[in-house]
Amino acid sequence: MVKVVGVRFKKAGKIYYFDPGDLNIEINSYVIVETARGIEYGKVVVPAREVPEEEIVAPLKKVIRVATEEDKRHAEENEKKEKEAFGICLQKIKDHNLEMKLIDVEYTFDNNKILFYFTADGRVDFRELVKDLASVFRTRIELRQIGVRDESKMLGGIGVCGRILCCKSFLGEFQPVSIRMAKEQGLSLNPSKISGTCGRLMCCLKYEQEAYEEILKRAPKVNAIVETPLGQGVVTEVSLLKEMVKVRLDKGNETDLAEFSMSDVKIIQDVAQEESDEIEEIADLEEMEELKQLEED
Repeated sequence: MVKVVGVRFKKAGKIYYFDPGDLNIEINSYVIVETARGIEYGKVVVPAREVPEEEIVAPLKKVIRVATEEDKRHAEENEKKEKEAFGICLQKIKDHNLEMKLIDVEYTFDNNKILFYFTADGRVDFRELVKDLASVFRTRIELRQIGVRDESKMLGGIGVCGRILCCKSFLGEFQPVSIRMAKEQGLSLNPSKISGTCGRLMCCLKYEQEAYEEILKRAPKVNAIVETPLGQGVVTEVSLLKEMVKVRLDKGNETDLAEFSMSDVKIIQDVAQEESDEIEEIADLEEMEELKQLEED
């Protein structure tokens, strides 16, 4: 086991572990740490605790110090500089006539580097832009192309649910989502209805997926033959979250619909697999999503 503290550098950013050493570090306090980018100022969101060695990325760097008031003022000054740098970079992009959209600017805490994040439809030759920016700021310049998910995370916005985007408010890392999740949850497979502001599948498809997978293990499929308290019938509808099924009962020459709890229904003959057209539809949609992701990468 290794003693660590968890530090974030952005409100909903990824949590990184650092060695607190002998320092008394409280949660929600700010610390100065060394990262791959240089010296950084971050917020402690996970108090000192022990975690298994496999959960850390070696070598584990130590917290340099608990942030002082002077460190806090320096971080605030950097934020003001970032806004100024954003405007300067926008003008330089326009001067060089580059097809790129500037998203965000970050100064490292020690001011040894400025990072400019942008999106673009393809590759952009920004070598002259970097030289121009370096001559203005007199420090190391890094331009980093990001995808549409990261763009939404940085800029924020309101989702179709009416709430602030999850990636902006609390999601530290993006979770993998797929078209099949939407199918298993009984959602429309219309991409426009299951895509977020970024144009990719909504992150919230992941939230209840485990619950759906657990229920699907014991739920009959539509068209399965089942035995109910009122006799044998064929499943016409399945409500996974309610764990209820509608069954068309066989009563001689007549049929009748009734609703039962899954626990009251015994499967006699389940549907072996999904209809081939549904399988092809999911495969086509998944291929489209993979192509979007490849283009983004």
